[in-house]
Amino acid sequence: MLKHVKTTSLIGLMALSAASVQAEEVTLRVGHLWPAVAAAHTDVVQAWADAVEADSDGRIEVQVYPSGQLAAPPAQYDAVKNRIMDATATVQGYTANRFPLTQVVELPGVSDSGKQGACILQNLMDEGHIDSEYSDTQPIFIFTHGPGGFHVSGTSIESPEDLQGLRIRRPTTVVGNILTELGAQPVGMAAPESYTSMQRGVIDGVALPWEGALSFRLNELSDSHTEIGGLYTLAFILTMNESVYSNLSAENKAVIDANSGMDWSVKAGEVFDAQDVAGRQQAVDAGHEIIQIEGGTSNPAWAPYIERAKETYLSDLEGRGLPAREVYERALELRSQCEV
Repeated sequence: MLKHVKTTSLIGLMALSAASVQAEEVTLRVGHLWPAVAAAHTDVVQAWADAVEADSDGRIEVQVYPSGQLAAPPAQYDAVKNRIMDATATVQGYTANRFPLTQVVELPGVSDSGKQGACILQNLMDEGHIDSEYSDTQPIFIFTHGPGGFHVSGTSIESPEDLQGLRIRRPTTVVGNILTELGAQPVGMAAPESYTSMQRGVIDGVALPWEGALSFRLNELSDSHTEIGGLYTLAFILTMNESVYSNLSAENKAVIDANSGMDWSVKAGEVFDAQDVAGRQQAVDAGHEIIQIEGGTSNPAWAPYIERAKETYLSDLEGRGLPAREVYERALELRSQCEV
């Protein structure tokens, strides 16, 4: 009888232990670059955090830190790799030459919207064209913003000649190469630095999508905006520390997996597209000048410079033994499969 009691107790302890493992509670700290009022925070990163918490029945708590609170934007990817924070939503191009194949999607003519760009980029990841660039973290989803343009003050940009000598904030080296070809002086900086730099006269304007002009309050300083369809779309990623992901229980890992990939990628792209509409309307309501370049990057006045920048980038990567043109051609094929 005593032996039976001991056995029953042992079984009970084992059951409690199993339940404890199954109900493992973890806290994830996620940092990103956008201000807390931006839709990228509320409708992308925080929305993802809320979904993970809900789908895990509260086992996974996700703490979101906007505005670079845990690490400056250029250091956020490494902060996740080194487990200074558990996950981040950040710009790959802030760490130059680290994600060269991913940044092929930033080239002119690849995408016409955030939704389309996100679909293209996530497909490139899922098909194995760019996944090797992320061997040091666990990607959750990958996406882009909508078409970038120019936002300046005290001048107007209607032709490449109007860019001569202008100091324009550039987000990545890919965009910087385009600006250099057009005769501008690219100034590298993360988006959150743009407002102060423009306010102090360090730069004459910025290369950003309308979403960025809205989120980082650049419409307060700009009075002229130039839209060049298909100029560039910036790549973003939400990614997690590899060991943090690997050490999750199977049940919790399944929650992260269910909130990874194409659905969230496209949702993020749609959020950026909606903010492009809002950012543009804000400039319209303020009475700003908005210049639309007919034909976008195919416009005869702009096309030679833009084509050179594209070819220079692809040739440089091929010279380094990377299949850049193959990835670029696949990205163009995916355009027709991915809705604008």
